[in-house]
Amino acid sequence: MQEIPKEGKYIYGIIRHTDSEDFGPIGIGGRGDNVYCVSYKNISAVVSNSPIIQYQARRVHMIAHQRVLEEVMKKFTVLPVRFSTISEHNNDDGILRILEKEYDKFSNLLDKMDGKKELGLKILAHETPIYESIIEKYEEIRTLRDKLMNLPPDKTHYQRMKIGEMVAEALKKETENYKNTILDVLNPLTVDVKINDNYGELMILNVAFLIKNSNEPAFDQAVKELDEKYGLFMTFKYVGTLPPYNFVHLVINIKGI
Repeated sequence: MQEIPKEGKYIYGIIRHTDSEDFGPIGIGGRGDNVYCVSYKNISAVVSNSPIIQYQARRVHMIAHQRVLEEVMKKFTVLPVRFSTISEHNNDDGILRILEKEYDKFSNLLDKMDGKKELGLKILAHETPIYESIIEKYEEIRTLRDKLMNLPPDKTHYQRMKIGEMVAEALKKETENYKNTILDVLNPLTVDVKINDNYGELMILNVAFLIKNSNEPAFDQAVKELDEKYGLFMTFKYVGTLPPYNFVHLVINIKGI
């Protein structure tokens, strides 16, 4: 007979709040567990009941975790806690002890993040236009390509490989130029920037920005103008508002508490 896991408290995030708060039956795990606040002084943990298990980083669980944070963010600045953090107490006592022990750290981080939000931007080059622009811009590549156009492929294998290498190098240079130009426009409007790894040779930029709420209209306008300027060559995937995942790495030690 399979053992039924014990019950604990799943911790989603930390907010600046003193009163009780009910976010509805949206807890992780699909059981309809209520999400609510446990408060200590002027900070609160956002929690729900949950079996004490290690949630796998599957889409259904990640979306449930994020859905709670997005609901909380409608009213509060939130410090996102690492996915699948569960207090091993089936009451609020363990949560209160965590808040008491980590009060200064949580409070300072909340002050730092107050009035700010994370926005994400991914920029991907359009393959055909970007390659055409490289052929047009780089005379050496264009000249060599033109020489080979009417020659049989089997006789020009190494020359074509050489063109491929030259184009790849030019693409790398051009995407770096675009990236720096775009960041030069957007960085002055931000508090902090986190550049993440690209995936695929056509990705120009994968970046998270921490901005003041008051700067959001200006930032939106700047992204819009960049999109209008470079839209022929690239796609802008602009996402917000997000919990500050890239700027707050909140790992709570729940053992022995």
